[in-house]
Amino acid sequence: MLRRTFSMAGLAALAGARPALATTPELRVLSHSSFNLPKPLLAEFERSAGLRLSLIKAGDAGEMLNKLILTRAQPIADVVFGIDNALWSKAQAAQVLDAYDGPAARRPAVAEVGAAVVPVTYGHVNLNADKAWLAREKRALPTSLDELTRPEWTGRLVVTNPATSSPGLAFLLATVGGLGEAAAFDWWARMRANGLKVVKGWSEAYYTEFSRNGGSRPLVVSYASSPAAEVFYSKEKLTEPPTANLFLKGGVFRQVEGVALVRGGAQREAAGRFIEWLRGPAVQQALQTEMWMLPAERGAPTVAALRVASEPTAVDNPGADALAAHGGAWVARWTRTVLK
Repeated sequence: MLRRTFSMAGLAALAGARPALATTPELRVLSHSSFNLPKPLLAEFERSAGLRLSLIKAGDAGEMLNKLILTRAQPIADVVFGIDNALWSKAQAAQVLDAYDGPAARRPAVAEVGAAVVPVTYGHVNLNADKAWLAREKRALPTSLDELTRPEWTGRLVVTNPATSSPGLAFLLATVGGLGEAAAFDWWARMRANGLKVVKGWSEAYYTEFSRNGGSRPLVVSYASSPAAEVFYSKEKLTEPPTANLFLKGGVFRQVEGVALVRGGAQREAAGRFIEWLRGPAVQQALQTEMWMLPAERGAPTVAALRVASEPTAVDNPGADALAAHGGAWVARWTRTVLK
């Protein structure tokens, strides 16, 4: 989604406010590249916790989890942010997470990820459409996924690879959950024949391929909050979103992402403080316009910028048991169907 890039150089500039690095404990935080919070908020946590944050960004969430798995013999982090309900079963099977039992883990959240992961944010993955392109082409918004397989939509959709991208995986799972496995992969095969484009991650899809940002594809896999973010960041001070959400059957996934202890990691007490901080009021408010996700803490208010975002009335998530049993096979089948 439309998330600002966090500047490690900017965080380093705050080092003067810290105790000497040689005597300050370090908490290593592994995250996906979209993890972003205001620098003053991060610095305040460091001061209050008496530690130094080392933020390790490892690409999209799928890439992040792969890196966590590959380094499990010698963990590169103490805590990980960005494991979501689409990736949870893979993380559990790889045994790279440890359970945390502090207050944040015991409080019910708006939505859950799975055992050992404390929910922090949630949102919805779905298709976004470029309104200006539709107006120029005198096209109405498509009303079904099946419509996108027709000749008039040839070469108009860009998606992200579910093997490397969390929204890509979420969208694949939505097609299976909403259409059924056989119909979903039939749809993917027809989309391949109809000029579907696949890229590695969300940023490339949205900022390079999407026609709103100069690309040629007026349809993109993104988030329900992306139109609101377009208004928030617009240089021309828009009052209406220039993009539209498509909540099509088989095309909406409720994504919940959270934070967890890394198995074999150090700094357990500091990691626990970090987990509690992520579920605290300051972070639950800030993440809404930094990461463009909704707060998982029950009762946390929604900021004004997100109140203009439309939300789906139904989602297409497969059941947790089906995802755990078949998620890896679905990704492998998608690869054979779409890429090979």
